[in-house]
Amino acid sequence: MACSVSERHWDGQWSSRRYSFSPFSILSPSHLSPPLSFPSAADIISTVEFNHTGELLATGDKGGRVVIFQREPECKTEPYSQGEYNVYSTFQSHEPEFDYLKSLEIEEKINKIRWLPQQNAAHFLLSTNDKTIKLWKVSERDKRPEGYNLKDEEGRIKDLSTVTSLQVPVLKPMDLMVEVSPRRVFANAHTYHVNSISVNSDHETYMSADDLRINLWHLGITDRSFNIVDIKPVNMEDLTEVITAAEFHPHHCNLLVYSSSKGTLRLCDMREAALCDKHSKLFEEPEDPSNRSFFSEIISSVSDVKFSHSGRYLLTRDYLTAKVWDLNMENKPLEIYQVHDYLRSKLCSLYENDCIFDKFECAWNGSDSVIMTGAYNNFFRMFDRNTKRDVTLEASRESSKPRAVLKPRRVCQGGKRRKDDISVDSLDFTKKILHTAWHPTENIIAIAATNNLYIFQDKFN
Repeated sequence: MACSVSERHWDGQWSSRRYSFSPFSILSPSHLSPPLSFPSAADIISTVEFNHTGELLATGDKGGRVVIFQREPECKTEPYSQGEYNVYSTFQSHEPEFDYLKSLEIEEKINKIRWLPQQNAAHFLLSTNDKTIKLWKVSERDKRPEGYNLKDEEGRIKDLSTVTSLQVPVLKPMDLMVEVSPRRVFANAHTYHVNSISVNSDHETYMSADDLRINLWHLGITDRSFNIVDIKPVNMEDLTEVITAAEFHPHHCNLLVYSSSKGTLRLCDMREAALCDKHSKLFEEPEDPSNRSFFSEIISSVSDVKFSHSGRYLLTRDYLTAKVWDLNMENKPLEIYQVHDYLRSKLCSLYENDCIFDKFECAWNGSDSVIMTGAYNNFFRMFDRNTKRDVTLEASRESSKPRAVLKPRRVCQGGKRRKDDISVDSLDFTKKILHTAWHPTENIIAIAATNNLYIFQDKFN
């Protein structure tokens, strides 16, 4: 996985202020492979996540590795420049396994990473592959103990007959060392592939969701979990939908939402019953019969759902659109944003090359006023909810020069083309932005483009 901390720029109106995104320098950490034209499958980034302060950024890849970036302090000589992100730690989270009972290979790919709120000097994060969830502790050590009475300098036990006096051990300074250690392993609870994990606002529990079930875990207990949603039919031939994503409410520990392949959202209240098969609210948009086609059900499948920071709204992403739902209005979305409607005429070819099944993620900015999601050709889209303006930007090495400004891009469907327009027939569907993350308080975004990580930061003009 080659990590490039690169570009930033968009000239657009955000809350009556003008911003421009400019790029960081490109990172090529020595322990990671250099950027390749055809990266190996193991190097492809599969998830991106900021911690709650935004000081740390974690990425996971298909090779089971987690790379943590830390934000450097601001440079005093450049007061308008915010700190860049550099590699903080790298570790192997998951290894490939084999289920001998089912004769099934379990990939090491990291599906999701979620940070726990920081309680002390150490940081904790959850990472999961298809079956197993792990809790990791990330801590720093800059001192080492010396002067043990019963151990020598290499840690071996001394012969007690040689101990003639006692001394007080002391701590001596040493070079900073970042230690990552596994604290818990939550396994053997999912029959199907885990697609989501979400930490509860009570900071004690979290949930994990697979295609048909959602389990509730206590962070301190690994040998059991509680099944809170089960949509598996008695006869699997009656299966009509699967769970695609799930998340806890940011403030109310009893509320959770999960999305389905039918395009519906179900809000569940754990106070009502131990098993949340009966939802409290069902969010569903009525289908227009005139727009019904062979692809309707596929493109309506929700690939991601996110609560807003306020907890009032839900952001969902399906294949062609991003939608904002109000928790108080179930019958239709509050806002609908067309991400790449120009692909509607290409659905047949996208079905044949399986791109129609790509799962795009979405993200809120810190104030819930702007949403972001990915598209093809390494394009990503931003929508301002207040001004109703939108922009298409590109994350690529060709257009990414340090401290440059990202230029808005436009896809042309026909007719007159501007100089920098790109034809819909020229889009590269192998280059796709599936995973994105937004800093919790600042306008800093992380974009995963195949095996490259781009971090963009706005500059106030």
